Amino acid sequence: MQIFNILKKYFPDFTTASFILLFAYAGLSKILDYQKFRVQLGLSPLLTAFAGWVAWIIPSLELFIAFLLIFPKIRPKTLYACFSLMVLFTAYIVAILRFSAFIPCSCGGILQNMTWATHLKFNAFFILIATGAILLSPAPDIKSRTF
Repeated sequence: MQIFNILKKYFPDFTTASFILLFAYAGLSKILDYQKFRVQLGLSPLLTAFAGWVAWIIPSLELFIAFLLIFPKIRPKTLYACFSLMVLFTAYIVAILRFSAFIPCSCGGILQNMTWATHLKFNAFFILIATGAILLSPAPDIKSRTF
């Protein structure tokens, strides 16, 4: 029981810090090397038609989510955004691996050096910790809500 209390107290904060670092790093590295990121997205058979929009939306969303994680009141809801974004990224990787002969890497920074198998494991890890943080986060205080 003691270990559960420790997990409940610290795991959501560990996860939050991990996602802030991940999304801030990924978003900034994509923006700083925007041209390369945009070109790689343009090579994707699934995103070619939308590459211009997606090249701005993804890093902006990553940075926005990292920013929102700073605020404790909305953190539980923002963890759902982290979970959802990681599931979408993972689904995209699976679709590319399954249905495309050419597999471009549009990741930024050190993440682009991962193999696709490693990238799937990396994403699975972040999906799992997001799930754990969501389950262990304190329930919102309904009495203090204002409508």
